[in-house]
Amino acid sequence: MSSADQEYRADLRSYVIGLVVAVILTAIPFYAVGFGGYGVRTDFYIIGLCALVQIPMHFRFFLHIDLSRSKRDDLQLILFSFLIVVLMVGGTLWILGSEKMRMM
Repeated sequence: MSSADQEYRADLRSYVIGLVVAVILTAIPFYAVGFGGYGVRTDFYIIGLCALVQIPMHFRFFLHIDLSRSKRDDLQLILFSFLIVVLMVGGTLWILGSEKMRMM
């Protein structure tokens, strides 16, 4: 088997594992809300926990970003982009909250 075939199989295996885990992590909140009867607060915790687990899972299996030295630049770029988005959303919410208080 050639090196290209082995690389293709490894990528395909990674995508299949990622897909199966993503479907399971998506089905858990649907089941909890639809059939669980746990209560609203517990449902929110289940949804949040599954969402937080999916983030590194997608990085690893679909984007092929891990903590190895060769992928660190990509990870730093993603984390910096996330920081910028959090600052923008947080600043917008802060300004809108301040405006709401001034209007009342």
